[in-house]
Amino acid sequence: MTASLKSHSHGQTMVLTISNPEHRNALGPDLYAAGVEALNVAENNPEVRSVVITGEGNHFCAGGNLQRLMDNRQQPPEVQTQSVEGLHNWIETIRAFSKPVVAAVEGSCAGAGFSLALACDLVVAAHNSVFVMAYSNVGLSPDGGATWSLMRALPRATALQLLMGGERISAERLQQLGVINQVSALGESLNDALALCERLNTRAPNALASIKELANEAMTGSLHAQLGAERDHFVRNLHHANAGEGIAAFLEKRRANYL
Repeated sequence: MTASLKSHSHGQTMVLTISNPEHRNALGPDLYAAGVEALNVAENNPEVRSVVITGEGNHFCAGGNLQRLMDNRQQPPEVQTQSVEGLHNWIETIRAFSKPVVAAVEGSCAGAGFSLALACDLVVAAHNSVFVMAYSNVGLSPDGGATWSLMRALPRATALQLLMGGERISAERLQQLGVINQVSALGESLNDALALCERLNTRAPNALASIKELANEAMTGSLHAQLGAERDHFVRNLHHANAGEGIAAFLEKRRANYL
């Protein structure tokens, strides 16, 4: 069966499903390109307010296909370089995407699959989920922004324990560490992620886009630069129609209806 990225709508949420169940939804170049294309379509569709990324069947994603990686060892290094750049393009597209992206994780979340989940804005994982930075287990180093994400999310020693040791870690422990947002019952991560998106979908899209952009900039900028960016976003959002609606709804004790 050929790996694919399935897409369907659930209200104002686009659901992207990694479909390669025979190989625990292992990733490959075609999936990376499809992921970028799907987000570009969603970016320009005002009916889409959020995106969920999940895996078909009992697993989220087992990372890269090891047989494909073994085959690539017989190819010029440029072949694997292009593949990794395809993954990284998808990761950067998720980060730059102006709408919330939520990972819904069941079962295995390994290697590049773990990196993919970390790239999302929020993560909902079933209590049976197992996360592992499996790269060092097969003599490899991480890709997909794993080092960037974990070194910012965790103390250095804890991040390196996961990255170097290739140890399995549970959803509950990652929630305790502040890496994932919610632990769900078995088989309920997608439903819970959709419920989370439904709550986000009721908020002003321009405000959420500003929050995501500001959060990304806060990782590298100075306080002075961040204050300036917050000022500019605040003023722009204040003069957006959604602020008028939001303030009026609060004062009138009714639900806001944002554009």
